[in-house]
Amino acid sequence: MNLRDKLRAVGGTNSSGSRPANPGQETRDCRHFAVYRPEEEFPGARELTRETLSLMSEKEMPAEFDPRRILYLDTETTGLGGSGTVAFLVGLGYLTDNGFEVHQFLMRDYPEEPYLLKHVTAGLGKFDVLCTFNGTTFDVPLLESRLLMNRMDRSCLDLPHLDLLHMCRRLWKLRLGRCNLGRLEEVILGKPREEDIPGSEVPQRYFTYLKTGQMSLLDDILKHNAQDIASLCVLLNHMADLYLHPEKIRFSEDVYSMGRALERVDQTERARRCYRLASGGRMGDLAGSALAVSYRRSGQREEAAEVWQEMIREGRGGITPYVELAKYEEHIRRDIPAALKLTERAIVKLSEPGLGPDGAVQEQQNELQYRWQRLKRKLKEQ
Repeated sequence: MNLRDKLRAVGGTNSSGSRPANPGQETRDCRHFAVYRPEEEFPGARELTRETLSLMSEKEMPAEFDPRRILYLDTETTGLGGSGTVAFLVGLGYLTDNGFEVHQFLMRDYPEEPYLLKHVTAGLGKFDVLCTFNGTTFDVPLLESRLLMNRMDRSCLDLPHLDLLHMCRRLWKLRLGRCNLGRLEEVILGKPREEDIPGSEVPQRYFTYLKTGQMSLLDDILKHNAQDIASLCVLLNHMADLYLHPEKIRFSEDVYSMGRALERVDQTERARRCYRLASGGRMGDLAGSALAVSYRRSGQREEAAEVWQEMIREGRGGITPYVELAKYEEHIRRDIPAALKLTERAIVKLSEPGLGPDGAVQEQQNELQYRWQRLKRKLKEQ
């Protein structure tokens, strides 16, 4: 029986359909645990496409893409990095034809590290894409350094890497600020954890286990690690669904942020759709301005002018749409009287209270007065 067959042989089924972590399979090198979860806990996982994933990650995905070839990885370590930090538990998760499997490899003592790393490298070698949460900064560099210390090949880590922390920040940081995994589970997925061990307690819990040998000390860590890995899959597919259907997004901050992310990868029409969706909410000023600027950059100046005009009709954007339309009238349509009138309206608009800090308002007033005087001279010269 090969290693994969042994891993699949582990576990039983409870009444909920999930297979909990087994008591631990003794191998000749380190301890292995497995968790099996039903497919219905991972909606949309099989529908994930190469195109959507490339769009979200801003990275090229394998030509022969298969969602079952994504490996979700998370480590539990003896510290927060630096010399001497070791990954004592590494969890590997992936989709199968029957659901989602998580396999965890535990280093029962430091001499078992090479064997744990052997299982990790073997697992990585079977997949095409790696998915982590902050793995770019933490998990992957740590594993690379430990492989180097153990004189083992690190090329298994050279996979297209989806770091969900950065992808989530692009989409939700504007509204949420802090984007750790626990907060995303609670706010975005609507599934807050209960009785979860704080990450800060994990190293000390492991050190106590090393002293006492009490495996029960690690139960919460194993549960925490398995949930982290499953959440990566759920979060990735939830995000993919939003990219395909931005109209499902409830908050204008999020749909505006998606528009900005799409502009980064030259998805202009998709970005404009997001800006239109966000224009009716709290991000209306920024979304409208972003939409107009998008048109202007592509040379569609009339369309940009229409957006600025609509913002003026709706009372959005402060003085910006007046200033931008004045530029359009002066430089594109060569209509100096219209540009002068728009500048005068901007000066009046700026006198309204609450348009910004006093210093910023004074600077804008100076700029508008200079523009007004220049346009007056231009008008006399005609």
